[in-house]
Amino acid sequence: MSNHTVESSTVETSDGVKLHTKAFKPKEEIKDDDGLVVVLVHPFSILGGCQALLRGIASGLADNGYKAVTMDMRGAGKSTGRASLTGFSEIKDVIAVCNWVRDHLLGQRILLVGSSAGAPIAGSAVDQIEHVVGYVSLGYPFGMMASVLFGRHHKAILASPKPKLFVMGTKDGFTSVKQLNNKLSSAAGRVETHLLEGVSHFEMEGPAYDAQMVNLILKFIASL
Repeated sequence: MSNHTVESSTVETSDGVKLHTKAFKPKEEIKDDDGLVVVLVHPFSILGGCQALLRGIASGLADNGYKAVTMDMRGAGKSTGRASLTGFSEIKDVIAVCNWVRDHLLGQRILLVGSSAGAPIAGSAVDQIEHVVGYVSLGYPFGMMASVLFGRHHKAILASPKPKLFVMGTKDGFTSVKQLNNKLSSAAGRVETHLLEGVSHFEMEGPAYDAQMVNLILKFIASL
């Protein structure tokens, strides 16, 4: 029995793209959360990333009393527009949805969660949105190959003073634990990491780990 409802909406970006979004609303909200909403950013659209991949996590958060919002970024799912290779156009998608959340769901505070390639995209949006209060990365692709595409996003999140949590499997094929630690050694503000022993990148993205991701996000919310 789920303790939430799901509502679909269309959100328009500053450059006229229409994004298909879903809001997962708890039947009983946490009373003292000051209007905190979790906005989730899905993996690489060009490799088939879409909001459905984050449904399990969004449902789990809503069942625990938090509103959660997923979106199909441009060119994914039912959204219009074209996906970009480097994820820079998609920053506009994240900003548009966060502003919509503030105006329509009364999300005064937003926690941005990015999965895989969604992590660099969300990371670049963090400081462009005033009401974002924290950031969670699930499998940030910091490694050499991935950096060809996403390297220009790194600086924004590492320089952000907002609290950050990086979750990764120790067998992540895109980023080694050493690469993660090297990158985060220069990060500003409060930085936490949580490593899943022996878990690969795509394994962690799978539904088997949704409940664990929900618990890590809830723990991080409690610390904000």
